[in-house]
Amino acid sequence: MRKLLILVSLAVTAPALHAVPVSSYSVSRAAAPGYDDLGLSGIVSRDAYDAAMKSADARGVTPHMLAIADMTQPSTAQRLVIIDLDAKKIALRTWVAHGQNSGELNATRFSNADESHETSLGLYRVGARIESPKHGAALLLDGLEKGVNDNARSREIIVHAADYVSAGFIAAHGRLGRSWGCPAVSPADMARVSELLADGGFLYING
Repeated sequence: MRKLLILVSLAVTAPALHAVPVSSYSVSRAAAPGYDDLGLSGIVSRDAYDAAMKSADARGVTPHMLAIADMTQPSTAQRLVIIDLDAKKIALRTWVAHGQNSGELNATRFSNADESHETSLGLYRVGARIESPKHGAALLLDGLEKGVNDNARSREIIVHAADYVSAGFIAAHGRLGRSWGCPAVSPADMARVSELLADGGFLYING
């Protein structure tokens, strides 16, 4: 874990992560498509989408790429959706894991605390690609909601791939495996997730 922290700390000091404010990744609020326009019914709830847009709006941004992880759904559901707000379409839908102390099949507990091994809710900016010694290719996350997810860096919360995020694991165990709080995705999807979200996408975790 300490190797990852050192690697993340080096990445944070890179000029590319400091030079561009969050608002540079936004389009005008008026351009944001609605829930029905995107065909999200049956994929994520209207409440989840509205909460994501409300959080982004409160921070003066509407992302080009917005991922919503709807933790009100069980982990057996493909509850992660990545939306291309410019093209007004769903770019990817897949599974995402929650923290091991957030619950078994369903995530019912959430925390921003170090060592909690729970998922943190709210809006994140997706940062640079990194190479995690433990997980391989990964994405940095910056929590944008004070007291809700702003300990993401100190907790080493990243988007990474995990073998326990798969149809096979669900078939064997009746649920996905669980992370230490990271929104872990399938190894089969990690490259596409990174392509869509790295260095400017946003992730909203709903619960």
